Amino acid sequence: MDQMLAHCCITYEMVYEPEKHKKPGSIAKFILKTFVKSKVVGEKAYPRDSPTAPQFLVTGRKNFHEEKTRLIGFIQKTQQLGAEAFDGKESFSFGKLNAQEWNNMFAKHLNHHLSQFGV
Repeated sequence: MDQMLAHCCITYEMVYEPEKHKKPGSIAKFILKTFVKSKVVGEKAYPRDSPTAPQFLVTGRKNFHEEKTRLIGFIQKTQQLGAEAFDGKESFSFGKLNAQEWNNMFAKHLNHHLSQFGV
């Protein structure tokens, strides 16, 4: 569960702490935008056992309480900023997204992992 919480934080780190992550190159970004974007930001839920992108892999144990606190903080910050802050905001991997696409991406990812653990 600690690794899953750390994994879920990565989506928010790419927004709020981008210096922690390497941006994809132009070829990788083209591939992501062309083949992956619609699955990530669309309305349809992630299928069970979806592949994980390498930058989202978490190895080693994490502090459960620290990761839980970080994730809650990221969610609260996102709520406080509101949809307006995300409409047209550039994504690390997919280019500019509208507020609904950001919402779908955040919500689907959390739901996918929390439901794995019956939360």
